[in-house]
Amino acid sequence: MKKIKKTIPHGIYGITGEKFAKGRSNIDCVRSMIHGGIKIIQYREKEKCIREKVEEIIEIRKLCRENDVIFIVNDHVDIAILVDADGVHVGQDDMDISHVRRLIGENKIIGRSTHCLEHAKKAVLDGADYIGVGPIFKTTTKEKDPVGLGYLEEVVKNIDLPLVAIGGIKESNIEEVKRLGAASICLVSEIVGAENIVEKIKKLNEIIGGQDE
Repeated sequence: MKKIKKTIPHGIYGITGEKFAKGRSNIDCVRSMIHGGIKIIQYREKEKCIREKVEEIIEIRKLCRENDVIFIVNDHVDIAILVDADGVHVGQDDMDISHVRRLIGENKIIGRSTHCLEHAKKAVLDGADYIGVGPIFKTTTKEKDPVGLGYLEEVVKNIDLPLVAIGGIKESNIEEVKRLGAASICLVSEIVGAENIVEKIKKLNEIIGGQDE
């Protein structure tokens, strides 16, 4: 029986970020994100060795599967295949989307980070399932300069592909990002660095109008 490809849910797109998590592990943060109602989680970890990443990804994949949460692996196509993740997210300097597709198959999600309209248009042509748009604001989770709200507006008006707004988004500015047309919004340090992750997610959902079921 052919599997049906999942789609990116509206609402908060969760990403791990252990160095911002006040001593909590990626696994603990994911448990809290799931408890808070987040329906899609991406594992992103730049600083650990492959062995540690694989161990964490296996555990997080299990948590997501048990709770019907979409699970995306950042960068590591091989590990995404190993754990049967729902998809993979790749950056501009990573493997071509056509190559990723050959490896993971037609029924998996591929996301591509984009920082300008040319990137977004190419992602559409290459067959991405969604794009990351950002960094919208200055952020400590990415080294790139912010692209600003103008790029988000351009994508909303010109690109017929699901998008995830990302980069420096906080409780204080998320309403503006939502107002400009972002249906899926990623916050990293604002969530994993919160004193109470579950309560923070509930507050954010109140501002943007909730999470898809």
